[in-house]
Amino acid sequence: MRITASAVSLNVADVPASTRFLIDHFGFREETAADGFASLTRDDVGMHVVYLRTGLPTLPADQRDDHADGLILAFTVDDLEGELARLRNEGVAITMPLTSEEWGERAFQVRDPNGVIVQLVDWKAVAAV
Repeated sequence: MRITASAVSLNVADVPASTRFLIDHFGFREETAADGFASLTRDDVGMHVVYLRTGLPTLPADQRDDHADGLILAFTVDDLEGELARLRNEGVAITMPLTSEEWGERAFQVRDPNGVIVQLVDWKAVAAV
């Protein structure tokens, strides 16, 4: 098998709202869109983020009404504190404050208008014991 691209596909009620959030606050661009569908990307992210409107008849019946609950759209960044300050200045509510884990992960979270969790993260080397 040869994989040529990757995407995460999220079902949301309001595709344009989630699309606008990633464009406005995270620098994505819309690559393809139609009624109930949008595919977004960035040159540096290595994957597409796809939004599908819940209830879309092209989805299998057992998936149509599922929402992107329980998923975290996580992006590793170089300047975590700078991104936190930027998003606050843009009026984005921080829904999980900056936290540091013993395994070296530091992260904070926001939610888009559909409740999709977007997490920005960096990794700091864990000090040797």
